[in-house]
Amino acid sequence: MAFSSPILDRIAAHRRGEPVGITSVCCSNTHVLQAAMQLARARGGLLLIESTSNQVDQFGGYTGQTPPQFRDAVHALARDCGLAPAQLVLGGDHLGPNAWQHLGAAEAMGHARELIRAYVSAGFHKIHLDCSMACADDPARLPDELVAQRSAELAEVAEAAAREAGLAPPVYVIGTEVPVPGGEAQLGGGVAVTRPEAAAQTLEVHRRAFAATPALREAWRRVVAMVVQPGVDFDPTSVQHYERGAAAALSRFIEGQPGLVYEAHSTDYQTEASLHAMVRDHFAILKVGPAATFALREAWFALARLERELLPEAQCSRLVETLEQTMLAQPRHWQKHYPGSAQTQRLLRAYGLSDRCRYYWGEAPVRVALQRLIANLDAQPLPLPLPLLSQFLPEQAQAVLEGRLAARAEDLARDKVASLLARYARACEANEAPPREPDERNTAQVLSNH
Repeated sequence: MAFSSPILDRIAAHRRGEPVGITSVCCSNTHVLQAAMQLARARGGLLLIESTSNQVDQFGGYTGQTPPQFRDAVHALARDCGLAPAQLVLGGDHLGPNAWQHLGAAEAMGHARELIRAYVSAGFHKIHLDCSMACADDPARLPDELVAQRSAELAEVAEAAAREAGLAPPVYVIGTEVPVPGGEAQLGGGVAVTRPEAAAQTLEVHRRAFAATPALREAWRRVVAMVVQPGVDFDPTSVQHYERGAAAALSRFIEGQPGLVYEAHSTDYQTEASLHAMVRDHFAILKVGPAATFALREAWFALARLERELLPEAQCSRLVETLEQTMLAQPRHWQKHYPGSAQTQRLLRAYGLSDRCRYYWGEAPVRVALQRLIANLDAQPLPLPLPLLSQFLPEQAQAVLEGRLAARAEDLARDKVASLLARYARACEANEAPPREPDERNTAQVLSNH
């Protein structure tokens, strides 16, 4: 049976020299996904939506959704948005023993095998094999060979699951230098760019692990990307921005590896110019998550302030206060990420770049307050006053003024998210960064010397 893969097609185009990439929206928030779909429909581009192993798993994850449930929810949103099925690809991020690190390796990997089987059987096509984290009875830092061996074990499960389901075989992302999901707790002195020698080691040990398993020898051709650290990251209050010069040697290395690109995690809050440059430099899969929900949170907070200007206090949703109360009552999603005084923690809960707020929008009190905010604003007898919109959401006010956007609460919030995601779309589909200066050194030398 012949299968096609839009991910393979896009990576092949990049390796032919086209300045194209793939935006990976790592999020389960309905409004963010709707914004991403509306943007993809308008631009006609490919939309990759990924759920992480802690969001969605065979037990439900923190969203309460299994992989088939998440798939069905995303497909329903896509139909409602009018997004063509061919434009949508589902992926799984950080799939491995991540959620079960407190268990011994044997038990954690047993859960990881079931996780992979559930994702692939549900039609998730792009699979990030992440076995970089240590389990309870592992050494603190895992040898690359062990990471590769475990990744190959999970890939074998994925291949079998795809065959049994009659689905296209997955494409894979590998890596050992995997950034912390959701950004650093503290950037401190910053993060270092992966050394080309380390990338070569990662690639070689995974190649050997796949080659040692007969069922994976053909699958190696579908390893499309490697996770590395290009020197970009963020913590609750700061961002480390991309520097082309610092990542030049790493960029040159991948040019000697046919069919491969880099997958860049934690690209949230990078400038648009940096996103364009990263795609040009072969960091061609750009993952974004917290920045999208941060933009959504900004929109809801802005609309809550607008609501207070329009309505008596007793009628207001008290969304901001309800979110804060819920986060205080359930601190598990933010407490270890936000150190400092009570005042510092209060500010970070609301405004931190890590956007731990994203874990709370589905909690019942917050959900009720948000629904009330939306109902309050949409029930106004006249359109929302343009001067107030301009004060709190100036870009959306301009779009309303030009007739491109309805002055409805959810439309305004989605538009703010779409404005953020459009930077990624332009970097991946209408790249304007100048090509990197060619280097005359033999890029294969790193491997031959290893």
